[in-house]
This record gives sequence, structure tokens and C-alpha cells, in this order.
Amino acid sequence: MSTPVHRTPPRRSAAVPAPARQRREGSRTGSPAEHALLQMQSSAGNRATTAAVQRARGADKGKAPENGGASAGAKKNYRDRIAELLDRFKKNLEPIDTFIKGVQTPTNAGFTQQAAAAADEGLKHSAAASGTSAASGNLLTEATGTVVSGMDAYKNMKDAKKHETGAGHHTAKKKAKTKGTDTVIGAAGSGSYSAAIAKEVTKIQKAADAAVASEASGVASASVGAIKGMRAAFRVGGAARKYKKVKELGDPHLVHAGSLARLNESREQADWAAAEAYVALDAYWDHEGEGRLELVSEAIDAAWEAMGEARDAAESLQRAERDVEKLSTVQEYAKKKQLTKIGKEAIGGAVGESTKAAAGVVTAVAAGTAGLASNPVGWGLAGAGAGLVLGVTLYKALRAATKRYEEVRHPERWAPEGETPAEAASRGESLKHALTFWKKVSKGERQAMAREIYALAAGPDIPGSGDTTAEMRQSARALLVALKSGPTQHKLEPEAWADTLNDPAKTAGWIKEIAEQLASG
Repeated sequence: MSTPVHRTPPRRSAAVPAPARQRREGSRTGSPAEHALLQMQSSAGNRATTAAVQRARGADKGKAPENGGASAGAKKNYRDRIAELLDRFKKNLEPIDTFIKGVQTPTNAGFTQQAAAAADEGLKHSAAASGTSAASGNLLTEATGTVVSGMDAYKNMKDAKKHETGAGHHTAKKKAKTKGTDTVIGAAGSGSYSAAIAKEVTKIQKAADAAVASEASGVASASVGAIKGMRAAFRVGGAARKYKKVKELGDPHLVHAGSLARLNESREQADWAAAEAYVALDAYWDHEGEGRLELVSEAIDAAWEAMGEARDAAESLQRAERDVEKLSTVQEYAKKKQLTKIGKEAIGGAVGESTKAAAGVVTAVAAGTAGLASNPVGWGLAGAGAGLVLGVTLYKALRAATKRYEEVRHPERWAPEGETPAEAASRGESLKHALTFWKKVSKGERQAMAREIYALAAGPDIPGSGDTTAEMRQSARALLVALKSGPTQHKLEPEAWADTLNDPAKTAGWIKEIAEQLASG
């Protein structure tokens, strides 16, 4: 049976902050430190959000028109400009959102449970005010992300129709599907945060329907958490299948042991032929009969040709051995990426989001059976789920910052072969670049591995790939199939698919496609 609630005079609106009413109503039971912490949490999100808006606007100001205001076709259209601005704005909000989800929201849940257990109205109102601020920050980030995802999905759908087949089609189609799902989940998440705001506002106002709002918020939170958990489970399954297919390709050192042995045998035979040619040359030098000079000349030509064949055989063997090492490296990298993805999705998604969903169920049940009394179980589940999600988020952020640092501090590490690397930045500049969390890594390990895979799988018309053996090229293409970049995904026949690998005009698209597939499940 629900506990009775007290109505407040109609003149009090949801916009009245709890601290102001506390000053009018005098001191309340509850620790002053607790009230100070909740007030600080409530205002911190608003200040940080304002700063994020200002940074996003500042980044957009002063940008010179592209091509000096040339033809309209060369300029970005308004949709692209809006999408770029919103994406920058969202990425500025993400650190705030991470703090809210991982720290402020679980803390609010703890204070709410404590206030309910102690019947402390002052603490309850302060927690509600902080919760309103937290849910508002979450809603802003989620809504912005939903709009950006929707625009990206639309853009990639157009790109997929434009390309129709090939790597460009597959990359755009997969991204459109992913962003479309992000849009749906983002819309559901926005609804959940809106319900959370309504729940906290009813607590502040001591409204009669506060229990109903709390129950609805719990149901919405549980639904969104369950959806995210299921999606993470599907991603874990996809990454596991891709890992299994790559592993089934076998160790390149064992797979190509026979071809390396044949190349080594050819090298030995060429060395013997060269040695015999030089022995024959020495014999002709000692010959005193007629035609000596002609015989010596022929022997020199034979020795020179034999040495060339020996040199070519040695180079072919060395090239094959290097290619085997490269193929082994990229296969290990591909497996490592899938294992990492499995871990992140399992911990932060399948477990973390599912735990948060369970917390929402407990909240809904508690609201429906005991009014607004918070349940310690719900608080514990919410904190555990938030902790898992926060841990994965911080891990990803730290990894990205490290990669951005290495990108400018050690540009030679992952620079394309044959390209002069950029000048290394200072430590201070590198640290500054590492903190630009809204920027993606463009010259990192994943891009370098994608170039290596393409160089091994490409045809003879691609510079640097002409000397690759047929066996090695076949193995590299089998890796592409395992990474879900085969003819089926590109809507091409095997012969046409192989032709795209041998087309220099499609090199950039292929490298981008491989890099995307290395990162996805």
C-alpha cells in the first residue's frame, strides 16, 4: 500500500530549486555535507553543459569558406555542416555524460535510498534536484546523439545506393544499419531520460502521482537497458564468429611451409647452377685452343645469367618469408581486436546494461508496491551496472587518448611504407592532441594493418603487390572473407570482386573497408 504524499501549494513550480526552498523552510534533518554534495552535483552538470556549448560554437566560428567561396557544388551542404556541428557538440558532452552516468546517478540513488530509510524530506528533495539535473544532462547528450545518428544513417543509405556494389557499398550499408539502430535506441533512451526527469520533478513537488512516475521511469529504464544489453550480446556473438573464422585460417607459418620449402629449393638449385657456371668459366680461362675468347665470352654470359637467377630466387624467398610474417601479424591483430571487442561488449554492454535494466525493474516494483521508498537492491544494481559501463568507457577513452598521442609523437611508427612521415610533435603538443577527444585517430595501428592486408591481397597492378606469390595472395583474400569483406558482402561475383582488388582507383576505399571490418564484429 502506497505511503501518503503531501501536496504543495500550487504556486510552487518544478523550476524552483530545492536549495532555495530549504533556505525558506529552515534547517532539516540530514548531514550538511550530503546537502552540499547534492547541490554541487546539481549545478556542476549545468555549468559543464554550458561550457560544452560554448566550445562547440567556438570551434565552428571563424572557419573560412572552403575553396574561397567557389562553386556551390564544392561546398559542404547545410546538412553536412549541421551534422558536423552536432557531432562536435555531442562529443563535447560525452565526458559530462560519462560523469553523470558513472558517478552522479549512482550517488543520487544512494542518497535517495538513505533519505527514504531515514524519512529525511530535505535530503530527499536535494537528491531529487540533483537527479533532475543529471537526467537533463543525459537527455541532452542522448537527444543530440540520436539526431546525429539519424543524419549519418540517412547519408550512408544514400552512399550505399550510389555505389551499389563493392567496398564502398558494403562500408556505407553497414554503417547505415549501425547508425539506424543507434537512432532507434537513442530515441528510446531519450524517452527514458524524459521519464526520469518527470519522476524527479514529482518528488520535488511532492505530487500525488510521484509513485506512478517512479514506476514508469523504472519500466522505461529497464526496457532501454534490456535493449542495449541484447544488442551487446549480438555484437559479442558477431565478434566471436569472426574470431573463429580468422582462427580457422591457421598459422601462416604452417600453411605456407610447403611453398617456402619449394622456394628455398629453387634458391639452392640456382646457387648450384651459378657455382657450376663459375667453374666452367675458370676452365675456359685456362683453355689455349682456338676460339678461346668466344668460349670465355659465352661462359661469362652464362655465369652472369646464373647469378641473376640465383639473386632472383633469393629475393623471392625473402619476400615470401616477409609476407608470411606480415600475414601472421595481421591475423593475430585481427583476432586480438575481436577478443577486445568481446570483452568490452560483454562487460559494458551485455552485463553492465543488463544490470542497469534489473535495477530499473527493482525500482518499478518498489514504486508500485511501496510508494517512493527506495530499495537497497535497486541502488546496488544501479551502482554495479553504472560501474561496469563507466569502467569500459574510461578504458576506451584512455586507449583512444594513447593512440592520439602516438599518432603525432611517433608518426614514423605507423606511417605508410615509402611515405616520408610527418615531423614528430613535442611532448606538450602530443599531450594536447591526446586530449582532443572529439577527434578520431587517422594514422594508427589499425590503419597500418589494413594497408598490410590490402597489399597482400591486392593484384599485380597495385604498386608493391606485383611480387606477391599466388598462394600468399589467396591466403590474404581468405582473410578478407573471414573479416566479412568477401564477394557476398560486396554483392559481386568472385571474379569481379578480385578485379576490384586489382584496381588502383579503389585502393583508398578498400583500405577504409578493411579498417572498418577489423574494428567491427
